Amino acid sequence: MGCDFVVTHRSAGSNARTGLLKLSGLEVETPAFMPVGTLGAVKAVSAETVWEIGFRLLLSNAYHLYLRPGHQIIENCGGLAKFMNWHGAILTDSGGFQVFSLARLRKINDEGVIFQSHVDGSKHLFTPELSLSVQESLGVDIIMCLDDVRGYPVGESEALDALKRTESWAARTIAAKKKVDPALFSIVQGSMFPNLRRLSAEGLASMGFDGYAIGGLSVGEPHDLMVETIEATTPYLPWNKPRYLMGVGMPIDILEATIRGVDMFDCVLPTRNARNAYLFTSSGRVNIRNSRYRDDQGPVDSDCACVLCRNYSRAYLRHLFQEREILGLCLATIHNLNFYHRLMSDIRTAIKEDSLNSLLKLYLSQSEEIND
Repeated sequence: MGCDFVVTHRSAGSNARTGLLKLSGLEVETPAFMPVGTLGAVKAVSAETVWEIGFRLLLSNAYHLYLRPGHQIIENCGGLAKFMNWHGAILTDSGGFQVFSLARLRKINDEGVIFQSHVDGSKHLFTPELSLSVQESLGVDIIMCLDDVRGYPVGESEALDALKRTESWAARTIAAKKKVDPALFSIVQGSMFPNLRRLSAEGLASMGFDGYAIGGLSVGEPHDLMVETIEATTPYLPWNKPRYLMGVGMPIDILEATIRGVDMFDCVLPTRNARNAYLFTSSGRVNIRNSRYRDDQGPVDSDCACVLCRNYSRAYLRHLFQEREILGLCLATIHNLNFYHRLMSDIRTAIKEDSLNSLLKLYLSQSEEIND
């Protein structure tokens, strides 16, 4: 079954497009942002709240759920969506990036990744087949192939080795797939080398996946190089399949990638920033801990209609953070998720109205602005 995807509009003068991604009887409008629920929960908010904001697709992580509580437990509870009371669709990351981020605890070979658990120190062999099996057990809607992620900078020879291993693992994942329903996405690698990105994209495209992710970015490279790499990759991915940029989430980065033909995004940025008192607003980011907001009776963002901005002042939210009240984390997270949901809606509207460049200019003017 996989997933159905149709491009509904293409922006004049760029590769930006809107589309409909159909999963589990749901229609997800693209470009779309996925809140991150690594361990089966979007931090500080309930699944019901995420749904009420308007999101229909979120991300969880196979590596972390494999370690705790264990994919068998979740399968016995009826699958991840039922386990966390989520009525939307779920994409699970394969764990490749998590293994990369725990480099001192892992060793990669052609078979898979031998790693030491950051939870209890136990050793595991994570293969493409096991990653697939874990994700199938979770009962999710989109499964990611295990990939070999490298940081920045990396030599071309090492990047090529990782690319070949990623492609080999993708082929093994196709061969091992047992369930028809979940869509299967592969991940393009190749570091910052345009020739390797093309090689990876064309090789994976020939295998006929349901969708294609661009991985190995936001790993320390300069912003401009990241954008150039996206631009060097998307032309070689099938037009009629969804394209997913993994782990990139600043508004300006989402806009730049959208212009180059990307449809799906995820990042911890809105929720992590919220927990650290940074809020996204229509006039730039706000550090609510700043003393200037101590007696500010206005809303965090007068253009926002979220529960925080409708009912509470900046002074009150600052007070909650100063006193380390959990309510402050919840309200800030709800606000930032609302901002991202509205951002994606504005992007889709701008694509349909062929006004994406105007939206890009607005966010470029705000990208360096933090209202401390």
